[in-house]
Amino acid sequence: MAWMNLQPALAQARLAFAARDAQAMADNAAAAYRPETGEFTVAFLGDRYQVFYPGGGIKKIGAEREEPLEIQVVLLHYLGQAGPARPENRWISFKELPGGSIYTGPFTNRSILPLVGIFGNRPDELVRAGLLLGGKREQAGDVAVSIPVLPKIPLAFVLWPGDDEFPPSGNVLFDASAPRHLPTEDYAWLPGLALAKMKSLAGI
Repeated sequence: MAWMNLQPALAQARLAFAARDAQAMADNAAAAYRPETGEFTVAFLGDRYQVFYPGGGIKKIGAEREEPLEIQVVLLHYLGQAGPARPENRWISFKELPGGSIYTGPFTNRSILPLVGIFGNRPDELVRAGLLLGGKREQAGDVAVSIPVLPKIPLAFVLWPGDDEFPPSGNVLFDASAPRHLPTEDYAWLPGLALAKMKSLAGI
């Protein structure tokens, strides 16, 4: 989301979140909600986050520091925009998302290049990190693993390791239900957040 000013995006996300019915959001996002405290609990990349309604404050359970703005925005967008659709277990490319061609540049820079740069020559580490996040191997490319980034949003990371003639390459795939839960713009950079967590888990 480097091309966006995150503070206005966060402010807008909080307003939209506050305007929605809390229980409907919880049901659509597959998140727990406690009406007596106005508190959602959302799983995100192996951690649990508290999101407070209606103000939109966010805290990672067990952490003291304020969460990065990118994480706050994506959690509020997810709660505010997730629909009732469940994962279809069918993978699609970024270009198949609505308007995906518009954000191909940011998607490549924030998702594909980091995937190849971090794991292109370490495919086993990609799988290991994915499994640590509750993921599973997938039949795609030479090596692929999918992880549950959010309760209704899995992502698949696909690699073709390089050899003497060709450099490594990669791709990120999305469940066909993805457009019903987040705007395409968010999917341009969401894989980058997952890759940062996977890099940390892999000790790279």
